[in-house]
Amino acid sequence: MNKRTLIRDLPGKHGESVTLGGWVDKVKDQKRMQFLVLRDHTGYLQVVNEKGSTPYDNVVSSLSNESVVYVGGKVIPNPSVRTGNGLELRLESIDVANTPSGSLPIDASSNIDARLDWRYLDLRDPKKLLIFKIQTTAEHAMREWWMNNGFMEIHSPKLLGAASESGAELFKLDYFGKTACLAQSPQFYKQMAMSAGFDRVFEIGPVFRANSSHTNRHDTEFTSVDMEVSFVNSHEDVMEIEENWLNYVLSRVKTAHGEEIKRSYGQELEIPSVPFPRVTMDEAYRILDSQGYVVPREQKGDLDPEGERRLAKHIKETFNHDFVFVTDYPAKSRAFYHMRHEDRPDITKSFDLIWKGTEVTTGAQREHRYDRLVNQATEKGIDPQSVSSYTDFFKYGVPPHGGLGFGLTRMLMNITGLENVKEVTFVYRGPNRLTP
Repeated sequence: MNKRTLIRDLPGKHGESVTLGGWVDKVKDQKRMQFLVLRDHTGYLQVVNEKGSTPYDNVVSSLSNESVVYVGGKVIPNPSVRTGNGLELRLESIDVANTPSGSLPIDASSNIDARLDWRYLDLRDPKKLLIFKIQTTAEHAMREWWMNNGFMEIHSPKLLGAASESGAELFKLDYFGKTACLAQSPQFYKQMAMSAGFDRVFEIGPVFRANSSHTNRHDTEFTSVDMEVSFVNSHEDVMEIEENWLNYVLSRVKTAHGEEIKRSYGQELEIPSVPFPRVTMDEAYRILDSQGYVVPREQKGDLDPEGERRLAKHIKETFNHDFVFVTDYPAKSRAFYHMRHEDRPDITKSFDLIWKGTEVTTGAQREHRYDRLVNQATEKGIDPQSVSSYTDFFKYGVPPHGGLGFGLTRMLMNITGLENVKEVTFVYRGPNRLTP
């Protein structure tokens, strides 16, 4: 068998005989001609067989959709076909590698939970494949920017002896007779790297939250994108890093996939201008008050999803911008390790980034002074001894630093316009899903 050629590589091979490998997307069996549409991960191609010209008439007739085949043939121009860049293949050989055992259990009309049951079939849709092409390009661009700006990659442990965030969302497990938990974020280890003098670090890795929420943007395992930077003067330095990083990443994604995103999802990927708009939390509340919207009492000090959407709409109308940093959250609604303003100790040097009405980032300047860190933990009702393995980082000289965590799947939702995290996660994990 000849070396396999991908459909995207056929232009320039006019008149050549090639071998393709892929799935049968559809078969049309006419009186004199047979048409087979072949699909691989790079596109579609029409394969044509004139009956009686090859010994494969019966093979083509017997093919069912989603059969896996190798097809050999000659590349012929045909401007009238929609697939294959105006090319088709005149059949010379066919080898059936595998056939489905019955009709497929899902189709395009199946609901999301049924499709997740058969996720490997659901992902055969080229539109779904595009999501992960975008993800690959975005992560590559992220690393390019980081490498060009003095960052190092770390891989933090995911088995911990204590919580890295709120203990209320903790997965616990037996660890050789002790209790361990799954990492909710790499937060403590990013800061450990600052203590070690790494200066600038990033990580793309899994995190786990025992969150029983069934919203369209929550999951129990997801990929977090994190960075931490030493010698910052304020949280403003961290925001400046993020906006420049995102501008670069989205520019790369648009160059590689912009037309396909528009064709498949009807979305025009806009490259955000820098700097992004900024509003303090107090200003955000005044904007919402002017609209007659009251943030629910349990969300006071933060924004609820409806508040985020309303604020984003106001920013779009006022600044024609899809992004807004909300800064200076109250200390009561932020982690104990967030630094506070000297003149307003009830306010933290923190921020969230909202993109098209969805929070995608939480970040801050961290408190790097040991005594203040311990005091802030105590104020939050945290026994300092219970987090001593973390606070010990700060006993021996840690520079001022800050960082952020960014949601990869929420980025993919905003780029494609899809409204459920389940659609943009390779294999989703939620409160009621542990398979496939």
